[in-house]
Amino acid sequence: MSRWQLGRDYSKEVVYTPTSGLGFGLTVWAEMVHELILGRELIWRLLLRDLSARYRQSVLGYVWAVVPALVTVIMFTYIYDAKLLPIGKTDIPYPAYVLLGMTVWQLFATGITATTQSLVGAGSLLSRVQFLREALVLAAYGQSVLDFLIRLALVGIVFVWFHVVPAWTVFLVPFLLVPLMLLTLGLGFLLALANGVIRDVGNAVVLLVTYGMFLTPVVYPPPTKWPQVLVNYLNPVSPYIIATHDLTTKGTLSQPELLAWSCAASAVVFLIGWRVFHLAMPRIAERM
Repeated sequence: MSRWQLGRDYSKEVVYTPTSGLGFGLTVWAEMVHELILGRELIWRLLLRDLSARYRQSVLGYVWAVVPALVTVIMFTYIYDAKLLPIGKTDIPYPAYVLLGMTVWQLFATGITATTQSLVGAGSLLSRVQFLREALVLAAYGQSVLDFLIRLALVGIVFVWFHVVPAWTVFLVPFLLVPLMLLTLGLGFLLALANGVIRDVGNAVVLLVTYGMFLTPVVYPPPTKWPQVLVNYLNPVSPYIIATHDLTTKGTLSQPELLAWSCAASAVVFLIGWRVFHLAMPRIAERM
């Protein structure tokens, strides 16, 4: 028997038995949600710790949140203007188009990279201290969300610069990004476990997200011809980027069925990833 100490005293005790958490009913999910609520302060403190360590000796600080996106936009704008690649026409000025897509893509790419690496640096802590292990993954993803919010400010500046007037449906974009965040967390839970056992997983994820951007309609309009159109269906992030462009510039969704399927799949991935993480984490911690 052990009592959680997360910065405050709780009246209830968490009893750990050999069969704790080995179920899939509503009771188990209620316990997981309850533990997550109790651990909210721990998640916040870990997030602040990671942010402090990340920018402690940095001169530019949070500017690094937008530098990669800016460099990518400048590079592909040059390629677009010089017609070095057959990139189709976009509904809004190309730099604004790329920056908007890049902002959404990096919410996924940086999030999946950070969550995959979240357990590696806490190996000794995992084996010696009993605490909410999901907090490490959630805190790591919190950094990506903060970077995303900073990039949104840059997107707004670029839209003003190019006189782009968003459609009123742009206010629906935050609701659209919720399932994308669930997808990232679900995959992050699974990949964090895998990376805890096999370190090659982390390197593979970095490689995949680096080149995966080119299989996502970030720097080019969504393909409409076969077989290139398969990018829209096989890449789980593509529907969210397409829908973000649609809601921001057109005011209507061009592929609502694909988006609906993607949202449903994201919810399933999140629930499976979280449940598997909760079940496997005590065993994985022993091997880290």
